[in-house]
Amino acid sequence: MDKSNHKQSSEKITMDETMPHQINAPSFEGTGIKMEDPFVNKYGVTIGDSLYASENSPLENWSKDTDPAIMSGDDWVHPTNDIGWNTSENRELLDSKRKPQAYPFMHPTKDVSKGSD
Repeated sequence: MDKSNHKQSSEKITMDETMPHQINAPSFEGTGIKMEDPFVNKYGVTIGDSLYASENSPLENWSKDTDPAIMSGDDWVHPTNDIGWNTSENRELLDSKRKPQAYPFMHPTKDVSKGSD
């Protein structure tokens, strides 16, 4: 996503790499993915603030003349505050990026305790 056109919003909605106000929001902690702040897209709509309504949004100003294609593309998708992170596929992606719980006291690919009991 090209962020060069995006103005940053100053309101912080995350804590410890998660969004505590969303009960099913994933935790990005330990994945290497950093939560990103909301941004204002080129249409003046804040994306990723979890409010889901903006007076500048085409959804709030819909008419028979509104082209639905105006709401397509990266300007409407937040990289870390998006409903898509709630899918099982994306949850698996996050889990695969986390180190095993026994880290750093285990070899990442070898079972060094094999045959010791």
